[in-house]
Amino acid sequence: MARQEISIESDFITLGQVLKNEGIIATGGQAKWFLSEEKVLVNQEQETRRGRKLYPGDQVTIPALDFDALMVADEA
Repeated sequence: MARQEISIESDFITLGQVLKNEGIIATGGQAKWFLSEEKVLVNQEQETRRGRKLYPGDQVTIPALDFDALMVADEA
Protein backbone atom coordinates (compact mmCIF):
# COMPACT_ATOMS: atom_id res chain seq x y z
CA MET A 1 0.00 0.00 0.00
CA ALA A 2 1.64 3.23 -1.14
CA ARG A 3 1.15 6.15 1.22
CA GLN A 4 -0.06 9.37 -0.33
CA GLU A 5 0.15 12.84 1.14
CA ILE A 6 -2.91 15.06 1.53
CA SER A 7 -2.25 18.80 1.90
CA ILE A 8 -4.23 20.65 4.55
CA GLU A 9 -4.79 24.31 3.65
CA SER A 10 -6.16 25.34 7.07
CA ASP A 11 -5.31 24.23 10.62
CA PHE A 12 -7.19 20.95 10.19
CA ILE A 13 -9.50 18.96 7.90
CA THR A 14 -12.29 16.63 8.98
CA LEU A 15 -12.29 12.93 8.23
CA GLY A 16 -15.53 13.34 6.26
CA GLN A 17 -13.89 15.99 4.06
CA VAL A 18 -10.94 13.70 3.36
CA LEU A 19 -13.26 10.85 2.35
CA LYS A 20 -15.17 13.15 -0.02
CA ASN A 21 -12.13 14.97 -1.45
CA GLU A 22 -10.39 11.67 -2.20
CA GLY A 23 -13.45 10.29 -4.02
CA ILE A 24 -14.07 7.52 -1.50
CA ILE A 25 -17.62 8.79 -0.98
CA ALA A 26 -19.68 10.91 -3.36
CA THR A 27 -21.30 13.23 -0.81
CA GLY A 28 -20.59 14.36 2.71
CA GLY A 29 -23.82 12.74 3.85
CA GLN A 30 -22.42 9.30 3.03
CA ALA A 31 -19.58 9.67 5.55
CA LYS A 32 -21.56 8.49 8.58
CA TRP A 33 -22.76 5.38 6.73
CA PHE A 34 -19.29 4.64 5.31
CA LEU A 35 -17.64 4.93 8.73
CA SER A 36 -20.18 2.51 10.22
CA GLU A 37 -19.63 -0.06 7.44
CA GLU A 38 -15.87 0.10 6.81
CA LYS A 39 -12.86 -0.08 9.11
CA VAL A 40 -11.20 3.34 9.03
CA LEU A 41 -8.08 3.91 11.10
CA VAL A 42 -6.71 7.27 12.23
CA ASN A 43 -3.23 6.93 13.69
CA GLN A 44 -3.72 3.14 13.98
CA GLU A 45 -7.01 3.45 15.97
CA GLN A 46 -10.49 2.78 14.57
CA GLU A 47 -12.50 5.97 14.02
CA THR A 48 -16.26 6.33 13.45
CA ARG A 49 -16.69 10.11 13.74
CA ARG A 50 -16.95 11.96 10.43
CA GLY A 51 -16.12 15.22 12.21
CA ARG A 52 -12.81 13.91 13.57
CA LYS A 53 -10.28 16.71 13.08
CA LEU A 54 -7.14 15.67 11.26
CA TYR A 55 -3.95 17.68 11.65
CA PRO A 56 -0.59 17.53 9.85
CA GLY A 57 1.11 14.29 10.84
CA ASP A 58 -2.13 12.31 11.22
CA GLN A 59 -2.42 9.11 9.20
CA VAL A 60 -5.65 7.70 7.73
CA THR A 61 -5.81 4.06 6.64
CA ILE A 62 -8.70 2.13 5.07
CA PRO A 63 -7.47 -1.46 4.74
CA ALA A 64 -10.40 -2.68 2.57
CA LEU A 65 -9.63 -0.02 -0.06
CA ASP A 66 -5.83 -0.26 0.23
CA PHE A 67 -5.89 3.46 1.15
CA ASP A 68 -3.15 5.03 3.26
CA ALA A 69 -2.67 8.79 3.54
CA LEU A 70 -0.61 11.18 5.64
CA MET A 71 -1.90 14.69 6.34
CA VAL A 72 0.68 17.39 5.61
CA ALA A 73 0.61 21.17 6.00
CA ASP A 74 0.13 23.11 2.77
CA GLU A 75 3.33 25.06 2.12
CA ALA A 76 1.61 27.75 0.01
